[in-house]
Amino acid sequence: MLSNQEIARFISEDYYSKQKQNARKGQKYFEGKHDIQNYRLFYFDGDGILREDRYRSNVKIPHPFFTEIVNQAVQYIFSGDRLVRSENPKLQKILDEYFNFNEEFTGSLSELMAGCMAKGSEFIYIYRNADGKISFECADSLCITEVPAKDNDDNIDYLIYCYEDTALKEKKKIKRIQVWDENCVHFYKQYEGGTVVSDDMEALNPAPHTVYTDENGEEYSESFGFIPFFRLDNNSGRTSDLWVIKELIDDYDLMASSLSNNLIDFDMPLYAVTGFEGDNLDELQQNLKTKKIIGLEEGGDVEIKTVDVPYQARQAKLELDEKNIYRFGMGLNINGLRDTSATTNIAIKAAYSLLELKCAKLEIRLKSFLRRLVKPVIKDICDKTNINFCEADLWFEFRHEVMSNAYENAQIEKLYAEENQIKIQTILEVSELLDDETLLRSICGCLNVNYDEIIGRVNKKNEQKLEISKAVESVKSGEKAPALNGAQMSSLLSILSQYKSGSLSEDAAASIISVSFGISEERAGRLLNASQSQEGEEAIV
Repeated sequence: MLSNQEIARFISEDYYSKQKQNARKGQKYFEGKHDIQNYRLFYFDGDGILREDRYRSNVKIPHPFFTEIVNQAVQYIFSGDRLVRSENPKLQKILDEYFNFNEEFTGSLSELMAGCMAKGSEFIYIYRNADGKISFECADSLCITEVPAKDNDDNIDYLIYCYEDTALKEKKKIKRIQVWDENCVHFYKQYEGGTVVSDDMEALNPAPHTVYTDENGEEYSESFGFIPFFRLDNNSGRTSDLWVIKELIDDYDLMASSLSNNLIDFDMPLYAVTGFEGDNLDELQQNLKTKKIIGLEEGGDVEIKTVDVPYQARQAKLELDEKNIYRFGMGLNINGLRDTSATTNIAIKAAYSLLELKCAKLEIRLKSFLRRLVKPVIKDICDKTNINFCEADLWFEFRHEVMSNAYENAQIEKLYAEENQIKIQTILEVSELLDDETLLRSICGCLNVNYDEIIGRVNKKNEQKLEISKAVESVKSGEKAPALNGAQMSSLLSILSQYKSGSLSEDAAASIISVSFGISEERAGRLLNASQSQEGEEAIV
């Protein structure tokens, strides 16, 4: 087990590491806390000493492009309905409960992806809830220190989770520290400026990974056999997406803030006054502001001077920076899609191309991550259901929703419908040259329906007609009656169907058949019995 001194050293080294510094910077920009907020103005005084200018306007406006780009990617990746899929209906229903329709999981997964892109990596922690079901929670990577086996004397992998808390009694800040291994978790605490000591407030220390209550109300404790934290990396270097566009965002913030400062500093005109009667400039300023009147000597004059702010150059630079931020940040720039009435689906797809490329790379890593995440879930499902499911029974699928031009979509659907109509009309025109199977298969292909289902229904209907025809012929064998045409056959089928469903009594049905087809009611009754039992001639003879 790690000693208290080793725990403190690992936490300190990880906190000041270059990777964690970059991760904290990425998180700040994701929260809208940009470097422009630390911007200061200086000048050299008459003695050549550099001093901070506290009187000029110093507007500091952060523009959260990075926040927008990250959220675009997260929402685009998870815009589909089901992420985890299976062809097994029983397994699919269980997977929906654990993943697809589990708001706790979907929320944690979205938070995981946002943290991964903003900080370079993020974790998900798995545990059993009060009902004993495996649940998920996003864990902040800034609070986690990984200690691989090669870096400690125990030759065991450890994970240290550290977060700040406030001790109300002592009114001091305190660090709560959890040291996880594959079997249990140890709890420690560290007061501000103090050493790491064991946390005596925990009833179980060390404690198993999870404690839960089963259906019978009995309490159980369990260790997963592995450290229940799973890490998702943004890339091989575990770096934030910020660093590709940070300089562009900083330049945009500076240009926009400087333009605001220029407008504030030069919003008032300058008055060039000649021939002023008096020696009090404060009085002159007051008269200009309030009365708009000043007294001048003979030959005096007031000339108003204005300063032109070079906003055109700044505006052009802002537009260029914004374009490059979305371009190199691989986000969706909607400025080119504002004229929706003239925007085609091709233009919309082109605008989504960079975002699609970025998300495709992330989805490869996310699938590998989810494959590791479902292993304990599949094992838990097998233990509870006594059904031998395996990882090969499921897969991961990302379906993206992209906005489109509704009018153009309607036009495309209309063209497809007209094309199918022409195909079907052509098939019917040459139907005499085709056999029934080829004809039906061609029509099903045009209508995009299942041929096997349709042919099954047709065969079943033909069998019913054949059975009824046999029954009718057997009933008519002793009587002379004309052969039934198509309309009479349909009418007979309708009467028999109503009789079988109970809508017509046997006497009423027999009477209708007798009158309609010119046979005796006795024969009609035998026909009803034959069709009911579906025994054909054997039931009548």
